[in-house]
Amino acid sequence: MPRVDAPTAFRQQLLGTIPRLRRYARSLVFDASAADDLVQTTLERALAHWHQFDQRRDILVWTLAIAHNAFMDERRRDKRASWVDAEDVIDALPAVGNDLGLRMDLLAALAKLPVEQRQPLLLVTLEQLSYAECAEVLRIPVGTVMSRISRARTALRDLLDGRAPANARGLRRVV
Repeated sequence: MPRVDAPTAFRQQLLGTIPRLRRYARSLVFDASAADDLVQTTLERALAHWHQFDQRRDILVWTLAIAHNAFMDERRRDKRASWVDAEDVIDALPAVGNDLGLRMDLLAALAKLPVEQRQPLLLVTLEQLSYAECAEVLRIPVGTVMSRISRARTALRDLLDGRAPANARGLRRVV
């Protein structure tokens, strides 16, 4: 079967998602090089499956979902601990005034959040997705998005105030 390249309009839309996709990837992995690899994987998957894209959907939401899935695939493959170097991720967040110390504290606090809380928090606050779009990206119910964001905000507040977060264990399985 001959390979059919993605139409030019689709490729242009895809190119438009790169800055936000890269910012989200950097906030997930806290490493510029690993984030670039995640973005490349996402773009490769999007181009390979362009024919599955529904034009009624938002291409950013679609690519963020691909990035999320690629990140989770890599996480499952590589169970090693990841080291966070705040120097590498200073650009991951928008400026918080001129207070570099606050930005560093915020990055360190974000790195301490369980990924299950960090992902929806960043998608809604940093990427400005709606709760419904976030739920679509993460493939979880909207109520779960809301509760994870609430727990993440509480944990961030605790961490920035110098307290151990009440929900430090992250998610727990209820049988």
